[in-house]
Amino acid sequence: MAKTYAKTPEALAKLTPEQYHVTQESGTERAFTGEYTDNHAPGLYVDIVSGEPLFTSADKFDSHCGWPSFTKPIEQEMVSAHRDLSHGMNRVEIRSKFADSHLGHVFPDGPPERGGLRYCINSASLRFVPKDRMEAEGYGEFLPLLEDE
Repeated sequence: MAKTYAKTPEALAKLTPEQYHVTQESGTERAFTGEYTDNHAPGLYVDIVSGEPLFTSADKFDSHCGWPSFTKPIEQEMVSAHRDLSHGMNRVEIRSKFADSHLGHVFPDGPPERGGLRYCINSASLRFVPKDRMEAEGYGEFLPLLEDE
């Protein structure tokens, strides 16, 4: 049976005030304060609201920007891009497909050898599933993406 991902009232009720602010009100956590900024463990990053798989540790890199950074999502279809003109800036906002959670922004200053993009993502919008828990939590199909970790 295929796993389904959705935003539910129950999932929203479990969010901390910061997680709610970031995902539902397009907020941003303070730089260098997020739980996953310095996480280097192998695993999968999923949407905090729906559980939909978004990024892997294999695509995470240290951009020194203060937020977890990734070179790409697992599948481009799992995120949507939107023009964001807030705060006097012209940016590209990234949202999750099923929960429509605000994740962060994408910038063209990532590692050139890995596609040149930097997905700058709020820790508050993510839940980390360690590699050794992925099978038990229903994410076993993504283990091959972490074979070298």
